Amino acid sequence: MERVFSRRWRSPKVRMNTRDTRSAQADFRAGAPDGSTESLPALSVLGTPLLVSSYSKLTADLQGLSRAARPFAVDFTNTHIVTMRRHDPGFRQLTGRFDFFVPDGMPLIWCLNRQGAKLRDRVYGPKFLRHCVLASPAPFTHYFLGGSDACAAALRAFLLRENPAVQIVGSRNGYFHAKDEPEILAEINRLSPDFIWIGLGTPKQQAWIDKYKSQIQRGLLLAVGFAFDVNAGMKPDAPLWMQRWGLTWLFRLGSEPRRLGPRYFRYNLLFLAYLLRDGLRGRAWATVGTAGGVHRNAMSDERSDA
Repeated sequence: MERVFSRRWRSPKVRMNTRDTRSAQADFRAGAPDGSTESLPALSVLGTPLLVSSYSKLTADLQGLSRAARPFAVDFTNTHIVTMRRHDPGFRQLTGRFDFFVPDGMPLIWCLNRQGAKLRDRVYGPKFLRHCVLASPAPFTHYFLGGSDACAAALRAFLLRENPAVQIVGSRNGYFHAKDEPEILAEINRLSPDFIWIGLGTPKQQAWIDKYKSQIQRGLLLAVGFAFDVNAGMKPDAPLWMQRWGLTWLFRLGSEPRRLGPRYFRYNLLFLAYLLRDGLRGRAWATVGTAGGVHRNAMSDERSDA
């Protein structure tokens, strides 16, 4: 599926000091259920605004937003996605409907900490799914879209074994056709889950959210990649020491070299090249004040790079 979509794109509590906040912080503002404004700090890396958060803080923020009468889209973003958003105008436009980008990779954390974020860890999609679901039992509700039927069954069994109070209202495997999508959309709106976990892989999951976000009545749409497979025990995850050193990609490359090798070779090099070029131009951490502003800034950067 990823090859098909790639062809299409060608056409603990975070503390920041006052100075860092004034100079480098961008605010996402999203409508809270009571009509007030929820402000979540973000910092830019290659034009993508990344949330400055943690597992517990993000869980609490999303629990609050889940009660809103509108949908929110959340992407768990690694260097591959950040680089695609910078390099590929089609993918950047595709992800324009996302409300939040969560730093999923350690290299992004190192970039954020260079700006004063003082983060101790990334917010890794597979770990966050486990943390958030187990910390969000009933009355919160969950829906899973992606993986195989066997993966969905194993994931459900694992989560309910860890916390029997977790309320999973529905799931659908990721091997559906376009003709099935209206039925999936209708089911999601009928069940009205608070958390809609989407594990279709990049860029298919972003494309699905872009296409259907405006038709989903409410809930959090969370693009979490291969988090289903890891938590269901279908695929191994990198050892903790490799994760801490930012080597999850190397572990995955060893597991799936043919599929991931070309992607990692290209986008890892592009990430470093863009970071170096922006640094030499004195705009490595250029930020603007809103999500839309960051998107426009990235587009202007791309035009000037061309």
